Amino acid sequence: MQLSVIILNYNVCYFLEQCVLSVQSALETIDGEIIVIDNNSPDDSCAMMQKRFPNVKLIQNNENVGFPKGNNIGVAQAQGEYICILNPDTVVAEDTFTKVLAFVQKRSDLGILGCKLIDGAGKFLPESKRGVPIPCVAFTKITGLYKLFSKSGTFGKYYALHLNENQTGKVDILVGAFMVMKRSLYLEVGGFDEDCFMYSDDIDLSYRILQKGKSNYYFHDTTVIHYKGESTIKDEIYMKRFQEAMHFFYKKHFNVSLFFSVFMGLGIVFFSFVKMIQGKPSRNLGIKMTPKSYLLYSSNEKLVEKLTLVLQKKVSFHDLKTEKMVISSSLRSVTGTEIILDNEFISFKECISILESARNRGFTFKIIPKNANFLIGSNNSNERGEIMKIE
Repeated sequence: MQLSVIILNYNVCYFLEQCVLSVQSALETIDGEIIVIDNNSPDDSCAMMQKRFPNVKLIQNNENVGFPKGNNIGVAQAQGEYICILNPDTVVAEDTFTKVLAFVQKRSDLGILGCKLIDGAGKFLPESKRGVPIPCVAFTKITGLYKLFSKSGTFGKYYALHLNENQTGKVDILVGAFMVMKRSLYLEVGGFDEDCFMYSDDIDLSYRILQKGKSNYYFHDTTVIHYKGESTIKDEIYMKRFQEAMHFFYKKHFNVSLFFSVFMGLGIVFFSFVKMIQGKPSRNLGIKMTPKSYLLYSSNEKLVEKLTLVLQKKVSFHDLKTEKMVISSSLRSVTGTEIILDNEFISFKECISILESARNRGFTFKIIPKNANFLIGSNNSNERGEIMKIE
């Protein structure tokens, strides 16, 4: 078997459904398997998997054992030569794994491979590629100095700015939302450290792979949507968790020093001061920004009526039977338009391409997964995302 895709789920039933659909499409020409591990989700994730994907291997934990242990449980049952650690709030393209496998099979020094990640609005996620967060590098992240001096070799290390988002090359650290590597290597290093704090398990694994003399790669030639969630909001709680993660990583691999503690402490103080001036980031305070207009790309004209009833607003129809799959330049200045993509007629690869090409043009996006009764999407990487049923 070539590839085992490991998806650890907790309480994101609809995102998981879309993710598994995309992975199934991407494995059609590959000898592969999907293993879903559920960390005792209180929602209908397991029932959905059993009903919609009865042939997918489902491991049901009776408690939330966390990210590292959950993935280790899945990999222990994998059969593929390669594994892909994949978040449930992701969407892969139909040719993602074909491209990835073609690349990794040519690398004798392969450690971990990551790829280009975008959020639900099509914006590139910089954590797709990173450097080792030694104290001075972590300090540039926690203070935001990497933004001010992005051209600097020193200040650009946290997000591996020696490569731009459209360049493939070696990097030190990759994100746990999408990691491809040989299963034998994962098992050799012991997988994810189950003692890791949040935000450091993928850093720790990437670094241990480097210590084995292997090379980690950022691969730009396929793009994956990673919706992310509220946990990424850059507030004081996030910064505290980030500091704890860096302490864990540094204590394990280096020596915890007063220098490191002072550096990180200064970073927290600086960050808090900046946030006090700017105002704390909004969590939308329960307010939903309603799109001004909707545009459905589909070949199903009956779907327009359904969406009009659900959304309580007129839905314009771009009929794919008679029109090309393009985002018209005439829509460029229309801020507040939500584009709805019907996966029954538009591949996941095309959906991803549309998000990328139309980013920063004032649109929001939702996808109707194939044979599903809901819309799904996220307007930015700080939101959990939105699901709307269309029964």
